[in-house]
Amino acid sequence: MSEVVESYFEDYEVGSTRRTTGRTITEADIVIHAGQTGDFFPHHVDKEWCATQPFKRRMAHGTLVVSIAVGMTAGTINPRAMSYGYDRIRFVKPVFVDDTIVVEAEVVAKQDHPKSPDRLGRVDERVTVRNQHGEVVMSLVHLYVVEKRGAAVDPQASDAPGSSGSGLTR
Repeated sequence: MSEVVESYFEDYEVGSTRRTTGRTITEADIVIHAGQTGDFFPHHVDKEWCATQPFKRRMAHGTLVVSIAVGMTAGTINPRAMSYGYDRIRFVKPVFVDDTIVVEAEVVAKQDHPKSPDRLGRVDERVTVRNQHGEVVMSLVHLYVVEKRGAAVDPQASDAPGSSGSGLTR
């Protein structure tokens, strides 16, 4: 169960890290994701075809790995922060059925929000995903918009976290 922890922009420190426990990628994960996305590319669902290829086995969809990895970092709910998006997503190595991934997230940058520097800031968190062998299999930068301490945030403002005009989601 997730815990609610209020963290303001000022509470984030560049260099701070957090690490998840492991999560094994199953055949069911891949089949469900293929059904949800319509991506039945043979690399993901055709065991016999994969056996004829250099990688020899089915691999998880990159979008599945992104979804699971980001979800693994969502252990706390911060009502003061919103996801703004993702940059520099890279699928470095394939993730196969029965691989176990671990995620590390590190705050790599902080800056004032360009539209509301007195009320909001942006925090960039590098997310690195490793398999059970310690190999990096995926990386990305997760961008957050975070309220500043003591700043009154108007939820109707077009740049407020979660507002309909901001493009931000909770």
